[in-house]
Amino acid sequence: MRRVGELWQSVIAMENLLLAFHKAILGKRRRPEAAAFAFRLEDELFGLRDELVAGRYQPGAYRVFAIYDRKPRMISAAPFRDRVVHHALMNVLEPILDRRFIFDSYACRKGKGVHAAVNRYQVWSAQYCYVLKLDIRRYFPSIRHDCLLSQLAARIKDQRVLALCAQIIATGDNGEARGLPIGNLTSQILANLYLDDTDHWLKETLHVPAYLRYVDDLILLDNDPARLWYWLAQLRERVSHLGLEIPASKVQLAPCRRKLSVLGYQCTPKQRWLRRDNVVFARRRLRRMAKRFALGALDLKSVRAALASWIGHAAHADSFGLRRRMMDQLRFQRRPT
Repeated sequence: MRRVGELWQSVIAMENLLLAFHKAILGKRRRPEAAAFAFRLEDELFGLRDELVAGRYQPGAYRVFAIYDRKPRMISAAPFRDRVVHHALMNVLEPILDRRFIFDSYACRKGKGVHAAVNRYQVWSAQYCYVLKLDIRRYFPSIRHDCLLSQLAARIKDQRVLALCAQIIATGDNGEARGLPIGNLTSQILANLYLDDTDHWLKETLHVPAYLRYVDDLILLDNDPARLWYWLAQLRERVSHLGLEIPASKVQLAPCRRKLSVLGYQCTPKQRWLRRDNVVFARRRLRRMAKRFALGALDLKSVRAALASWIGHAAHADSFGLRRRMMDQLRFQRRPT
């Protein structure tokens, strides 16, 4: 594997920092921290650059909060100026890392995503008899910093870039030199990297014909269930060296003709439905939005964006009647003052 060097000047270039700012502020212009940064944009960017050049840059504390999407998750939101640094770093690193990823790694990549992954699964499920679906227990908190930094060093040789990566990775330390904070752009891309060698091993050493991954969700298909169990045993041993675990409760082997839960959908080879919990969550969220809009706490632009996002997701499933019923039940009207 050829290592890439001489990246530091690209990371700290003012045009890259400015691009990073514009990416970081998308959808956040009304937040006080982002607005204050934008108001003093030139001073803030030059200040960040000076800190990075002098080695004085120190990441700030995360704002930690819980979200509830099927199960509770702790999200770590970095200060806005740190988000600018994350984007500046990933503007340079992401293309280098991404070009070695296997084709069927679908998370947080241009031209990929949930819908492309589900499409791929349905094509394969029509060609194979059995599917092995699994995911990794507490993936982000389990990622070992030493393993991740070794993987980065195998691809990147610029020591200043590696030092900045190490500094950002260390902010997710759970006391055991493990963990990436859920919510960081850097965490999303580095989570793809962490299992990249395993992806190549599955495809090129075990010769799994149909395999896809979405972060820590892995799907393998084959005509022989015994071969799928063998691959699972090999995979468990492989990921254990990365500090990862695949518990029995996270493993499902089933005939492809049966309905299977895949990335928020229920799928057979030819049909696709929304998961029930997805519908329940969407109903609750849309009702809350309608109440907030009625009270004047939410603007119409935000409502339209949220509706378009959910409708876009639901439209990829057999859901026309459901969407019509849900929209008929909602009333986005302002209450008289």
